[in-house]
Amino acid sequence: MEVDVGIIKPIPVPLSQSKRRKISMGSADTALSWQLLPEVENSLPTVRSSDYYTKPCLSELAIREFMNPGYCSRVQDFVVGRVGYGHVKFTGETDVRCLDLESIVKFNRCEVVVYEDDSSKPLVGQGLNKPAEVTLLLKAKSLNNLTEDHLREIVGKLKCKTESQGAEFLSFDPIQGEWKFLVQHFSRFGLGEEDEEDIPMDDVSAEVQEPAGMNCSEASDVDEETVSVNGTLLSHSLPAHLGLDPVRMKDLRMLLFSAKEDEVEDLSGMLSHDSPPFAKESSKSPLHHSSRKTVRKMNTPHIRKTPLALIEYHPGSFSSNSPGAILMAQQNKGLHLTAPKSEGFLLDLKDKTPLTGSHSRNIVDAALFMGRSFRVGWGPNGMLVHSGMPVGSADSGIVLSSVINVEKVAIDKVTRDESNKVRAELTDLCFSSPLNLHKDLDHETKKLELGTFGLKLQKLVCNRLTLPDICRRYIDIIERQLEVPTLSPASRILLMHQVLVWELIKVLFSSRKMGGQVKPVEDEEEDMIPDGRESCPDVDQEALPLIRRAEFSYWLQESVYHRVQEEVSSLDESSDLEHILLLLTGRQLDAAVELAASRGDVRLSCLLSEAGGSPANRADIAHQLDLWRKDGLDFSFIEEDRVRLLELLAGNIHRALQGVKIDWKRFLGLLMWYQLPPDISLPVVFNTYQKLLNEGNAPYPVPVYIDEGPIEDASNWVVNNHFDLAYYLMLLHARQENDFGALKTMFSAFASTNDPLDYHMIWHQRAVLEAIGTFSSNDLHVLDMAFVSQLLCLGQCHWAIYVVLHMPHREDYPYLQTAVIREILFQYCEVWSTQESQWEFIENLGIPSAWLHEALAIYFSYIGDLSKALDHFLECGNWQRAHSIFMISVAHSLFLSGKHSEIWRLATSMEDYKSEIEDWDLGAGIYISFYLLRSSMQEDSNTMTELDTLENKNDACSDFIGCLNKSLAVWSSKLSVDARVVYSKMAEEICSLLLSDSGEGSTGEAQLNCFDTVFRGPMPEDLRSYHLQDAVSLFTCYLSEIAQ
Repeated sequence: MEVDVGIIKPIPVPLSQSKRRKISMGSADTALSWQLLPEVENSLPTVRSSDYYTKPCLSELAIREFMNPGYCSRVQDFVVGRVGYGHVKFTGETDVRCLDLESIVKFNRCEVVVYEDDSSKPLVGQGLNKPAEVTLLLKAKSLNNLTEDHLREIVGKLKCKTESQGAEFLSFDPIQGEWKFLVQHFSRFGLGEEDEEDIPMDDVSAEVQEPAGMNCSEASDVDEETVSVNGTLLSHSLPAHLGLDPVRMKDLRMLLFSAKEDEVEDLSGMLSHDSPPFAKESSKSPLHHSSRKTVRKMNTPHIRKTPLALIEYHPGSFSSNSPGAILMAQQNKGLHLTAPKSEGFLLDLKDKTPLTGSHSRNIVDAALFMGRSFRVGWGPNGMLVHSGMPVGSADSGIVLSSVINVEKVAIDKVTRDESNKVRAELTDLCFSSPLNLHKDLDHETKKLELGTFGLKLQKLVCNRLTLPDICRRYIDIIERQLEVPTLSPASRILLMHQVLVWELIKVLFSSRKMGGQVKPVEDEEEDMIPDGRESCPDVDQEALPLIRRAEFSYWLQESVYHRVQEEVSSLDESSDLEHILLLLTGRQLDAAVELAASRGDVRLSCLLSEAGGSPANRADIAHQLDLWRKDGLDFSFIEEDRVRLLELLAGNIHRALQGVKIDWKRFLGLLMWYQLPPDISLPVVFNTYQKLLNEGNAPYPVPVYIDEGPIEDASNWVVNNHFDLAYYLMLLHARQENDFGALKTMFSAFASTNDPLDYHMIWHQRAVLEAIGTFSSNDLHVLDMAFVSQLLCLGQCHWAIYVVLHMPHREDYPYLQTAVIREILFQYCEVWSTQESQWEFIENLGIPSAWLHEALAIYFSYIGDLSKALDHFLECGNWQRAHSIFMISVAHSLFLSGKHSEIWRLATSMEDYKSEIEDWDLGAGIYISFYLLRSSMQEDSNTMTELDTLENKNDACSDFIGCLNKSLAVWSSKLSVDARVVYSKMAEEICSLLLSDSGEGSTGEAQLNCFDTVFRGPMPEDLRSYHLQDAVSLFTCYLSEIAQ
């Protein structure tokens, strides 16, 4: 029989995939199909956007999975693409079950990104991180009209770009604009903004086309009807808000303006009242919704209108108690923005519009006010420019979207005190002091050759013997921060946690040399280890794990001591047993024994004195409790807290803690002190805790800002999302293999602070741990760049470059450090160039001085100081750019100011590199020729050699005038009026010198030849007329002489 799959459950697919296919099956299979459909649904990948497509299409995948269960786990040559951008064909068999394709594969302009989040990227060969053939559509201008040389140049650039990204270039089709290459695994492939400058790309987005092979094998049933604009949609338009008839305004617009100008509207906005075929609630499977027909317009708007003026400008406001995951602070310093005098569209806020209320707080879109030119954008130093409500604002009133807010990310939160003011001493202690300490430690350098330049990459070098001293020095810096009087309580909690983290690093990873052996640290000056436990030089090698365990036990006691004291202080005097139990959770055995003895409970005090000792004592107490239960003892006659104490002393910590909430550190302590054997090693302790955690029988190691504050509400915290940094350090110590998979999560900001932008201390902890060999990774660039951004927003450009030089070198990204450093120099030129200490520091790091001067040259060109820009272009060796600025902007102003020596200095400094400068002889060479010729003609006749006769002088002047005219022809479109005046003055001066020498015993013919040279010079008409009168007089005399 024939069964229509669309009747069972409709299958919506995007664009040309929206069609129904029929499959044949027997009657016996019909009943079975209803049982298999849920399994089919769970196996299919998901695609939500209509411009993404797959091959086989989703409907065909559903049918094949239905007919052949397991087909989605082995799809041959699976293709994912985006209309107008390109597609990826994964070679071989690919498992596409339950994949959210749109979130994994992202097509942008001229690039494709697969697994953008590295933390979720599977190993090479798994998922979609496998070999594939990539096809990107490059919409380049007039490729068909390019010459073969230009086309070869574009292909060469694409090939170099492909190979630099570790891919294999296949082909480039200039007609279709298809760039094909092979990849072995995925990250980000395509062209960057710098690469697009080398290839003439279209400014508008790629034209939407129907990709080949997008349809299934049969004909598509795509509906060709267009979407009409109805009255409901027009009610959302700008004319409706201005009190005008939107239909009438639309008719006038069609008459007055070109249809192409506004032909294309955002189709997604027009269809916003309908659910998309793959909305969030339908992303599970294409079997959940009926198939629908999609219409796509083929053109793209490309006409830009002149922006209209804003109504007003308000910087955003900020308060320390404002909500939001990322706090924003008002930026008042350094803003030179002023409100335009002209007004935009004034709207009455009292009138309700379709976009107010639950829809939006904006009346109309800011793009309408500014002629489609406005968008949300980021600026330097964490600046965010946007329309609408300021971030964190509690005001629920209606605002105009034409009001543009300028806010700044509170990336300097760590440097602020309790009153939310930035303190210089906190800035120094958080950034400069730790980085100076890091710089004072030993480093090894690696020379990175970059053509004519080179970089010295650095790496911290230390060992486990010197680790205690390094940790102590970092702790001293943190303790100085704690001494700042106006520090907020929340900051004190986080700083105390940093102290404990450095102490834990020292305990878990330090070693010392004793008797020719490397042994755990027993620093005599360290106050973390009691004096009674200092070991003698004859420590047995087998005792070393126990010594480290004792050190960790003491660290654990110190880290939970304040928690125990807080809970004890809240008890009343009658809660002695509960008091003892709390003391045991912090292993304060002496206090617990004294308390039990003081209340006359001698037996309990004796048991407490042996707590955590011999396993035999634990077994005896556990055996006694079992006998009581076996004999039916009624435990209701025994105090509940006494039973808890006995269970704890017996090693049954779960029974002892039944119904009691306890933090993860104390639970770990109870596990180590009272349940596990006293001679067990730390790795076993940590692995046991991790096993209980995975089973749900242990409290989660939540970060300190949730466990102890400042965040009291942990409802937004997701299990297994981020744990405390101390827990990751324990796992790092316990792991046996050399690969630790949680590095990215471990070294995220959330592991130690609630500020997602604060990486100032975790970067140092990562550097020290990697230096002593606990792990090795070259894939923590997110940590490095986050710290770099934090330093840049604080104006610490020199330290940001220092951090970049410590980023590990990667063969697949050999120019990463170079690109980042040059970007810092360009973007923050105004900061580092005005501070001599930063400039000197950057030069001492080995950064090529040419890079600094190039950044300064671009900066001074931007602000219009072209004289300084010329000096810096000369310093960085950009001779062509320096020559252009010299000719167009600098030389004529110096000439008119009479600064001829400065012109000579600048021109001669470029003369040695004239082979690299286009049109040198017709550019700066003109000025050198002028000064040489003028000097020669002004000298005494006794010293003249080449120009001793009038004929030679005339020939030299004629050559100069000829070059002057050619120079004017070459530079005519670029020269200002003042520059043309300078050309005229040079011609005038040379001609005057020539004519002054022509009357000294020269023949009439020679003098007339001089006038002929003068008339060819670019000079004013009045001067030309004056010389013409002299020439007529001379010619008359010459004729008279001939007549005689």
